[in-house]
Amino acid sequence: MAEKKLLDRARDLIRVKHYSIRTEQTYLHWMKEFILFHHKRHPAEMGVPEVEAYLTYLAVERKVAPSTQNVAMQAILFLYRDVLGIELTGINALRAKKDKRLPVVLTKTETHLVLEQIKDPTFRLQAKLLYGTGMRLLECLRLRVKDLNFGQNYIVVRDTKGDEDRVTLLPKQLKPILQEHLHYVKGLHQADLQAGYGAVYLPYALERKYPKANKEWSWQYLFPATKLSRDPRSGVTRRHHADDSNLQRAVRAAAKASGIAKPATPHTFRHCFATHLLEAGYDIRTVQELLGHKDVKTTMIYTHVMNKGPLGVRSPLDG
Repeated sequence: MAEKKLLDRARDLIRVKHYSIRTEQTYLHWMKEFILFHHKRHPAEMGVPEVEAYLTYLAVERKVAPSTQNVAMQAILFLYRDVLGIELTGINALRAKKDKRLPVVLTKTETHLVLEQIKDPTFRLQAKLLYGTGMRLLECLRLRVKDLNFGQNYIVVRDTKGDEDRVTLLPKQLKPILQEHLHYVKGLHQADLQAGYGAVYLPYALERKYPKANKEWSWQYLFPATKLSRDPRSGVTRRHHADDSNLQRAVRAAAKASGIAKPATPHTFRHCFATHLLEAGYDIRTVQELLGHKDVKTTMIYTHVMNKGPLGVRSPLDG
């Protein structure tokens, strides 16, 4: 049997490690770009100088963001360390310049204006959850039915950026809307079961440990996709969670319709959540925990965009 191609081996190993489909696609993209940059030379024939040259090219010529350059580096390191068994050390590439940009934050009035301009009830519910909980968009879309605790008013957020679970609040005004939404979702799930489907994606270890759990109501996505689709990895036809691009388009359209002169995206609601809580006097450590930030310095950026002005200083012009 012929040996598998390098990128096919990388794909297999990524799946063995249970990385997300997005991570798989991103890593394979940067591995391929790295190889093409060096005129299709095999990575085993290259080393630290070639990696440094490519990362420097990304920073200087492509002018990519620091986060993009870092992802590219992690993909290449994965290729060498995990696929080829080569440990690269002492990489000293020119790093992409980190822009010190403040997040776009809407006032409370502007936030509610945008929310009310989202006409689709499901999109409006998703947007209100983002603003009311501080979740990231994909964290919201990956919620399962069992993650909502109506009795104690909290939501368990899983599959987070740091791969750690956290708890955030469940806004009381959304409880009746969520319960009505769940009634619709349950009907959709029952129809799928009757049609011979109804299984949902579960992480590999859980699927092995609880082989029947994927059809249970509690494991279903809170925001299921409108159509069944074929899983690109397993080939199984099932209902995944809703596509994130739908809400992104809805929020952009709502911001435009509301007449505000700020570029609003779903992630803007997370910024608004943090800023408005700080303006209301909540402790920054509490906000840090709700957002899932590992370092309080990340949360402190919101102190610069509060209504009180930078660092809460009052302008002498205002008396």
